[in-house]
Amino acid sequence: MGVLPDEIKPALQGVMPSHMATCSLAGEPNVTTVSQVYYVDSDHVALSFQFFSKTIKNIRENPYALAWLIHPGTLDTWDLEIVYDHSETSGPVFDAMDMQIEAIASMTGMKGIFKLKAADIYRVISASKTVGERLPLAEIDTAASAAQEK
Repeated sequence: MGVLPDEIKPALQGVMPSHMATCSLAGEPNVTTVSQVYYVDSDHVALSFQFFSKTIKNIRENPYALAWLIHPGTLDTWDLEIVYDHSETSGPVFDAMDMQIEAIASMTGMKGIFKLKAADIYRVISASKTVGERLPLAEIDTAASAAQEK
């Protein structure tokens, strides 16, 4: 039995943007929006590698990351602890993701802007449904500003 429960699959369809957090070996964090987190199998997901130079730099230094997903039907959120495995620039996963990226770009009026460079395959270490509420972004910004002033 794999790590990914069946109830998470709608969050892996590319309907809602996902977010990914990485960290360099020096401890410098980076958070970015990801067009899609794609279901590969019960233990693996693929993230679209389009133009995330800071994210890729961090992953090459430190292969561990966190992906945050939103279920489009229920708005439940999920945290995936993932570790980079390999990249694919051709084949069934790449082709399916490329087609989905084109559809996302077309629906958002950004056709021709998104170009899939690779499908980065990650092994899922854990998948957990988020419990409770997340802090609003304004509260996170305020807390971060206060911490920097110290």
